[in-house]
Amino acid sequence: MPPLTCLNTLRARHAALCAQPPSLNMTRGLPSAEQVALSRPFLSLPGEQAFCAADGQDWLNYGGLQGLREVRDLFGPLLLGLPGEQVAVGENSSLALMHETLGHAWVRGFPASPAWGRADRVRFICPEPGYDRHFSICEYYGIDMVPVAMTEHGPDMNEVERLVASDPTIKGMWCVPRHANPNGAVYTSQVVTRLAAMPAAARDFRLFWDNAYAMHDFAGPSPADDNSAIHTACAQAGHPDRVLAFASTSKMLIPGAGLAFFGASQAMLRWWLECRTHKTIGPDKVNQVRHLLFFKDPDTVRRHMQQQGHLLQEKFAQVERIFDQHLSGIEQVSWSSPGGGYFIALQVPHGRAAQVVELAGQAGVSMTPAGATHCHGIDRQGRHLRIAPSHLSLEQVVTAARIIAHAVQLACAAPAAEH
Repeated sequence: MPPLTCLNTLRARHAALCAQPPSLNMTRGLPSAEQVALSRPFLSLPGEQAFCAADGQDWLNYGGLQGLREVRDLFGPLLLGLPGEQVAVGENSSLALMHETLGHAWVRGFPASPAWGRADRVRFICPEPGYDRHFSICEYYGIDMVPVAMTEHGPDMNEVERLVASDPTIKGMWCVPRHANPNGAVYTSQVVTRLAAMPAAARDFRLFWDNAYAMHDFAGPSPADDNSAIHTACAQAGHPDRVLAFASTSKMLIPGAGLAFFGASQAMLRWWLECRTHKTIGPDKVNQVRHLLFFKDPDTVRRHMQQQGHLLQEKFAQVERIFDQHLSGIEQVSWSSPGGGYFIALQVPHGRAAQVVELAGQAGVSMTPAGATHCHGIDRQGRHLRIAPSHLSLEQVVTAARIIAHAVQLACAAPAAEH
């Protein structure tokens, strides 16, 4: 705990910071201008370049609901761990595909199962801390959220297995298996195997596998990275239809100009595409061709993501360096050290998270609201904060991290001095 004698000094420093706040936004994990600049040539494509789809599909007209085969063959294995024939290309947002897929289950139900919307109650396993947009989708559909603790190796599988096996109203589970939002966890092979093999009381139980950061390692993706493990494990366990996988290129290129992907077993893909016929007669194939011309092959994708990872790694290293310098040794304060992704999870003493956000805001740093990492925005411990350094310049990251560290020091010191 900071020495009590430092309280006046901390308050004076806070007043000085508030006098000239820098106005830095760390509320969301947005790509930086430097990251976007890596994809500037993408904006001029396809131009007048000729492209002929291998199957003869007319990419300048309607149709092609599943997406161009060349695109599926390139990104299916890289992002979803699936061959192109088990992948479909959507619009630009994987989150939108998750929302849509849940809507299909809600209105029509999965094959041989009733529509979820007709059930008296539908529940989802939601690892905490987790992704606020997943929680928002549940709220939209009126799905009850069942929180389960998230560890550095994945969700608490003992609790997940107990709940899923015993409760037929639990129909699904949110999973961010690689560089999870916000603690950066990478699911271990044991966690993946258990998720695939566990008994489920609901025969239409599904894993919503959000592989948003499949290629977002700071050191760059490796050809040895295996995103197929969950699909193989589900098939071997006799649950081939259990996993519904999602990913996009939005944080690989220019946000809003990416491609989103859905992948699943052949049976589930047929179901999904049939549902989609009632929504669209085909996706944006021009953007698909643009992706092919820009990325070309798997090695080009990996080189591009290695550049992205280097830019992010520098910023994350600065945050960790400053936290280590200013927060080490403070009781109940800790932070994650991810190997990729877009976030650092910061834990502060019980009940202090909202105070840290408020103090940082006063000093010029906007943070993700306290509680956003938990179901319904309620962190009952009041400890968890999400740090998003990606969008700021390196100099701004240093400034923001120092302000946040100071806010933590002040939040920790003030209560002790006042009681």
